[in-house]
Amino acid sequence: MLHLDTGNTGFMLLCSSLVMLMTPGLAFFYGGLVGRKNVLAIMIQSFVSLCWTTVVWYVCGYSLCFSGGETAFR
Repeated sequence: MLHLDTGNTGFMLLCSSLVMLMTPGLAFFYGGLVGRKNVLAIMIQSFVSLCWTTVVWYVCGYSLCFSGGETAFR
């Protein structure tokens, strides 16, 4: 099995959780820039973009990162 460094894994988990916390804050920020009726629409768009990015990561990025093949950045 592939050896994963605990420091790198912890750093990635921390960064990912901070981005997840940033998404509602970004929605509230953009919501303050638009009219009162559009705040909910902006919040939904922010969460949909977060979900879409997660799906794209699992479909494309996961296999690219953990395929075990040769990489160009060695």
